[in-house]
Amino acid sequence: MKIARIEAIPVSVPLKAGLTTKTAHGDHITSDYAIIRVVTDEGVVGLGEATVSAIWSGETSQSTVAAVDAFLSPALQGMDPTRLHSCRAVMDRALKANPFTKAAVEMALWDVAGKAAGVPVHQLLGGKVRDRIRTKMMIGAFDPPQAVKLAETFLGWGVTCLKVKVGIDPVGDFARVKAVREVAGPDIPMTVDANCGWDVPAARLALRLLTPLDLLVAEQPLTPALDDATRELRTIGPAIMADESVWTAIDAMRVCRTQAADVISLYPGKNGGLLASIEIAHIAAAAGLPCHMGSNLELGIASAAMIHLAAAVPNIKSERFPADILGPKYHESDLLTTPLDLGPESAGVPDSPGLGIELDESLLERFRVDR
Repeated sequence: MKIARIEAIPVSVPLKAGLTTKTAHGDHITSDYAIIRVVTDEGVVGLGEATVSAIWSGETSQSTVAAVDAFLSPALQGMDPTRLHSCRAVMDRALKANPFTKAAVEMALWDVAGKAAGVPVHQLLGGKVRDRIRTKMMIGAFDPPQAVKLAETFLGWGVTCLKVKVGIDPVGDFARVKAVREVAGPDIPMTVDANCGWDVPAARLALRLLTPLDLLVAEQPLTPALDDATRELRTIGPAIMADESVWTAIDAMRVCRTQAADVISLYPGKNGGLLASIEIAHIAAAAGLPCHMGSNLELGIASAAMIHLAAAVPNIKSERFPADILGPKYHESDLLTTPLDLGPESAGVPDSPGLGIELDESLLERFRVDR
């Protein structure tokens, strides 16, 4: 079997009314992503999804289309799509950086490989070590009344873990998290995510204020360059999770060596593919650090890839640190014919061949933006 061509289709999918979100990076209203198709000479088609963002990785749906058309599709054409390591090496030689775009192509290759073998991707990754993936829902950096309203909605759904965005200002961040803690009660695990939004004094103050609220973790309090200062923050209160600090295996080695985190957040888009995420999980395990499944508010295809990865990798400790496999809940559409099993407490693992999902062509036509 050979790769005949790779297609990249830009889409724009709005978030649902009342579920748009806000972080230290800005507002997220619409997701301008790209859907990938790897088409083989035997008619097997694999699906991928690039959850790109100019303010996150520097990629856009337009840059994904250009990268696939000009570099990745020509480089991979004629290759065996089941030779994942070889395909990954060819992509890295053809194009630097662009992790979300490469991850989307790699997802589609895994989908092809699973369909060709007649097994789900998690089986190709070594088999499931967990049958369901515990998940949480995220509350944006809104004023306390709006944050409380979202918390009440999610708790009403049966959600058992909440994540609150912070990183705006310490006092306002504390007021938001305190309001959510009061409505959630003492038994609901909660995390916060600053998305690099605090400077060092603000982070120290915020974590001291937040410590009495019994948080599971505080995610990415500082910009990635400040490993020494982040290591110091580990002594204040909540466990520190590295997200933006760890894009690559080299980043993971640095964070482990400098002891700048208690937990590492990974996911295929940010890391450049499932293979790269697995490498990071192994590095973290060797250093004694658990991993967490993060998110960039994916649609259905990328969420499925994340579920397979979380199901098969022992060191992605979703039981202790519930995963951010939540994107489809926020969007008007996941672009799938059949929605994933996402909750409210956990995500089910697809067992059909490949990623176990099917693209809804009518929805693709509705949300694509290249017509």
